[in-house]
Amino acid sequence: MEELVNLFHGFAVALQPFNIAVMVLGIVLGVIIGVLPGLGGANGVAILLPLTFSMPPTSAIIMLSCIYWGALFGGAITSILFNIPGEPWSVATTFDGYPMAQQGKAAESLTAAFTSSFVGALFAVIMITLVAPLVAGFALRFGPAEKFAVYFLAFCSFVGLSKEPPFKTIAAMMIGFALAAVGLDSITGQLRLTFGSTELLNGFDFLIAVIGLFGLGEIFLTMEEGLNFRGGKAKIDLRVVLRTWKSLPQYWMTSLRSCVIGCWMGVTPAGATPASFMSYGIAKRMSKNGKNFGKGEIEGVIAPETAAHAAGTAALLPMLSLGVPGSPTAAVLLGGLLIWGLQPGPMLFVEQKEFVWGLIASMYLGNLVGLIIVLTCVPIFAAILRVPFSIIAPLILVLCAIGAYSVHNSTFDVVMMLVFGVIGYALKKCNYPLAPLVLAIVLGDKAEEAFRQSLLGSQGSLGIFFSNTLVSTIMILGLIALFWSLISNGLARLRNRTAAASV
Repeated sequence: MEELVNLFHGFAVALQPFNIAVMVLGIVLGVIIGVLPGLGGANGVAILLPLTFSMPPTSAIIMLSCIYWGALFGGAITSILFNIPGEPWSVATTFDGYPMAQQGKAAESLTAAFTSSFVGALFAVIMITLVAPLVAGFALRFGPAEKFAVYFLAFCSFVGLSKEPPFKTIAAMMIGFALAAVGLDSITGQLRLTFGSTELLNGFDFLIAVIGLFGLGEIFLTMEEGLNFRGGKAKIDLRVVLRTWKSLPQYWMTSLRSCVIGCWMGVTPAGATPASFMSYGIAKRMSKNGKNFGKGEIEGVIAPETAAHAAGTAALLPMLSLGVPGSPTAAVLLGGLLIWGLQPGPMLFVEQKEFVWGLIASMYLGNLVGLIIVLTCVPIFAAILRVPFSIIAPLILVLCAIGAYSVHNSTFDVVMMLVFGVIGYALKKCNYPLAPLVLAIVLGDKAEEAFRQSLLGSQGSLGIFFSNTLVSTIMILGLIALFWSLISNGLARLRNRTAAASV
């Protein structure tokens, strides 16, 4: 009851006219940031952070958090329309979102993505409101071994639950691990696979790889097939939004499962990217339409978007209650709190009630305002596909180059983007999945660091990965996911033998 009273006070703060104005402004700026590949929510919030220094802390954090919500919504737009993920966690959205757009269902795909984003974020905000102390205590139990177990579960889920050939999945993942190993070793400080190049000291940036693999790879394939001088099909009727809404409740189980996966990954230090991949893989295995995933199945858009936004929102919980950021954007917001003289942690809920509950109330309102804005603009976004690809392709190339250059202000990144574009084209021609490669690039160095830190703490004993109930459970789930095909085939044979014996 006390939390509800505090939340109503928070709504009174968030509904002040000035706070509503900065909320709308933040959403619009965030959508623009999310559409630009290579910029991302964390960079956008960091760039716009100085704009808030003259504001009251509550208004400032509301604006920054709404920039974050807008970037989350905007990342799905380029993923679905052009196969260019605006954010790391938008990669899984491209698997079915882009094929839907190619089939003239861009409006349906965008509506499903935006609505799922809202549902995932709303679920996470409700969790933050109700169970903050309990979940915050749970997050403290995650050390290096538990982190590695979560990454291990994500990798195994992709190998074991995917319908792609296991050999090709593992081969693509190994390429990703090799690329993730390039640069400075975070444990020993030694250089690896840099070949004397100073530009490779920090390794390959994930956004550069994604822009090249997905964006340029798709353009190269389209150029090979011949540039289309006519626009594609795109329904621009707002009634499409309402029709899509009517069909979404039948996927309630996928949404609920994705919300739970996303919140768990967000509160633990895993993040939104493995949440989106894991949710997509499990949905593909569990769905009755699993064989259609990758060909334009709306459920393949709902699962990753719901999980990613639940994880992105839940990552703010450890930042507020423990002072430990759960995502890069949460880390930037943490810096903003410190600049305004606020110390995140358990005492923040006691000493700055108005601020904390005003922020939580703005999460509800910001998500709702963001959903209204992007859904209203769905026909406009879908109409972009009516422009001939021969005109769009050069614009996408320029946008990709700008996005790649803006990551580190380096022309070397633009060259690497082209290299990754050729790699993406070659892998697509040979029917190798790109998703495992991308997942390995994103999580490879983090998984390696957590693995080696665990071994250093246990003096080289692998038993640390089964040293307590939490880490043991996650590792066992990972092994089950890895060998799920063998397990399911064995169970099917056992059932058939039992049935035959009974007859």
